[in-house]
Amino acid sequence: MGPNCTRNCSFCAVEQYPLGPPDPEEPARVAEATREMNLKYVVITSVTRDDLPDGGAGYFAETVRQVKNKIPDALVEILIPDFLGDERALNIVMESSPDVLNHNIETVSRLYPSVRPEADYRRSLAVLRQAKKINTSVFTKSGLMLGLGELPGEVEETLKDLVEAGCNMLTLGQYLQPSKKHIEVDRFVSPKEFDDWRKTALEIGFSEVASGPFVRSSYHAKELYKKVKY
Repeated sequence: MGPNCTRNCSFCAVEQYPLGPPDPEEPARVAEATREMNLKYVVITSVTRDDLPDGGAGYFAETVRQVKNKIPDALVEILIPDFLGDERALNIVMESSPDVLNHNIETVSRLYPSVRPEADYRRSLAVLRQAKKINTSVFTKSGLMLGLGELPGEVEETLKDLVEAGCNMLTLGQYLQPSKKHIEVDRFVSPKEFDDWRKTALEIGFSEVASGPFVRSSYHAKELYKKVKY
């Protein structure tokens, strides 16, 4: 839906504005690219487009349908924005039958004003909770960056909130500062601490967790899905 975003999160290198209309041919092009590459697991994401009536939900849905039409046995994971909490937009996305619905909580509630000033912690939880209500067979997934100044108790509380919202899978990775104008790294988390957080998250109730300094939202996405599915 274009290279630019309507939001200006302090951790993200995607440029804000100017925005143009999304390319109506993009879903078909994405599907054709997946066919040419013979992909069996496809992760689809986008910039945030709060300027669109449905937040871009229709483009997500059409892309999922086009991919599944081109490669019927492909598994599709979508990493979506919060659609400003619009349940109608979420319904549009879920009706396309993705295999995994991913929405990143990104950080703990206290840090939202500095890290995600235009987002809302409770709204992000509601997206995951509502997705599960719409279709219980679709696996839900979320992720956090560590190293932004969060406290251990806050991380644990966030993990509990995600599990309570029905989230099945989790990714935990190290925040890295994209440029000097972005929020600074508070600390670098050790590999052992990432391992400890994985154990904690599993104990709290996640079905599967990827946790490490280099883990990102789509890190070993197919393997994570298979562990939960089978």
